[in-house]
Amino acid sequence: MRAADSIAVARGIGVAGRGRSIRLADSNLSGAPMSETELHGPTSHIYVSQRLRLHYADWGNPGAPTLVLVHGSRDHSRSWDWVAQALRRDWHVVAPDLRGHGDSAWSPDGSYNPAAYIYDLAQLIHQLEARPVTIVGHSLGGVISLRYAGLYPEMVSKLVTIEGFAPAPQEVAARLQRPYLTRWRDWIEGRRALAGRAAHRYPTLEAALQRMKAENAYLSDEQARHLTVHAVSRNEDGTYSWKFDPYLRSPPPLEISEEQRNTFWGAITCPTLIAWGRNSWCGDPHDRGVMQHFRDARSVGFDDAGHWVHHDQFDAFMATLRAFL
Repeated sequence: MRAADSIAVARGIGVAGRGRSIRLADSNLSGAPMSETELHGPTSHIYVSQRLRLHYADWGNPGAPTLVLVHGSRDHSRSWDWVAQALRRDWHVVAPDLRGHGDSAWSPDGSYNPAAYIYDLAQLIHQLEARPVTIVGHSLGGVISLRYAGLYPEMVSKLVTIEGFAPAPQEVAARLQRPYLTRWRDWIEGRRALAGRAAHRYPTLEAALQRMKAENAYLSDEQARHLTVHAVSRNEDGTYSWKFDPYLRSPPPLEISEEQRNTFWGAITCPTLIAWGRNSWCGDPHDRGVMQHFRDARSVGFDDAGHWVHHDQFDAFMATLRAFL
């Protein structure tokens, strides 16, 4: 597919409904039946990074080029299942759970800074002994992937970031209006409050499912249920809680400057695709002045899509992704 065609598909031209014609484990993207082997889901693996036991899902096909899928904040590796299933014939697909997420260990001190995430990704790719790799990252996963690609440009052959420019412009502006010392004090007070707060318990899986659907109105019932099942653990009393560490709700007050961030982006040498939802809070990367800092990047906006483009417009996203890859 030519680039112009992929952009047309991304805008919903000729795409029926919300673009979810594929059902997990039923068919590949072309509609052909899956073989018995392909009907099986991924295998679970553990690797160690900075003394933490971190989990990743491996979709097999180790002789193929490696594709690493990096999820966003308070999400999990199985959020990529539809993408992984569609690409597993041509790629060795690996999807990690970030520290504090999914089936990975929580940080002992509840600290989740970008440097730790980047080290974890570097450690995973190092242990996979695959170079170069292709990376697709969503939201926080996109932030991490962009910085990794800037640090190790020789290790990344192609890069896709979906809404990987968080936080939202209005959130950045509001944060900068508050005095620097106030931000630090608020962070300390917020952490202290979290320390005394028990994880929310949902009485039933259906209750957690409704919370998942409230977070993203674009999700189908099938998508929401699949995401919820892999996002919760069952407590001893029979209730359900999210797997992610509650301390993730309190990001560190110290971040790199805009100039330092642009340095990361400018060091990326591989072709880069920037995907974003036109109905998302993240905003158009052109309007945010993002594109000028990349050597080789193009952006694609998706109609009728919010922050989770790969869920909201799956068929359109996959057509664009395949063309780019």
